[in-house]
Amino acid sequence: MEGLRERKKRQTRQRISDTAVGLFVERGFEQVTIAEVAAAAEVSVNTVYNYFDAKEDLVLPPEEASSQRLAEIVRRRRPGESAAGAVLARLREEVRNRERQVGLSPGFGRVLEMMRAAPTLTARLEDLGRQMTDALATVLAEETGAHRDDPLPRVVAWHLGCLHALVMTEIGRRTSAGERPDAIADAVLTLLDVVESLLGDRVLRYAVREETPCGE
Repeated sequence: MEGLRERKKRQTRQRISDTAVGLFVERGFEQVTIAEVAAAAEVSVNTVYNYFDAKEDLVLPPEEASSQRLAEIVRRRRPGESAAGAVLARLREEVRNRERQVGLSPGFGRVLEMMRAAPTLTARLEDLGRQMTDALATVLAEETGAHRDDPLPRVVAWHLGCLHALVMTEIGRRTSAGERPDAIADAVLTLLDVVESLLGDRVLRYAVREETPCGE
């Protein structure tokens, strides 16, 4: 169970993040300083940096915007499930639940506009996408025992990375157009069905986790 100290630290971190995002949305990411965030959150500048290594982390915290996102989804897939199947299932679940992870939470539209107007944040997102694909390729190569010169893990990772990027881009495009989260979710679920129908069997059936033998 979470202790009092851990709960207070989590609440402080969340307060700083929420305060910062509110200021960034109101005035622009580049126009707000860490000192102003600290003052508004009623903490010291050092406290802000104790929780966040960089200003960009206030908007894209590593635990939410993780380079290991796709790799972790694949690592946790069920027996009998392929890498692509795990990613598709997870994305569908997040979209159906209107999760913050895919930008379907209330108020995300204004946050998205703020992020798109900040070059350092858009650069961080682009770099994050590359890191996710690279991390996934490494996991696929390790789990399938692929030779280091075998391009297949990288190709499959590229397909799944592009799928993830397509979903996020579609959500962003529709959010900016003012569509409601429910309508966006329905459209993205349809998009995922179309993508799955177009992926070849070699991608859809790649890296299927072996079933656990009975008794083990």
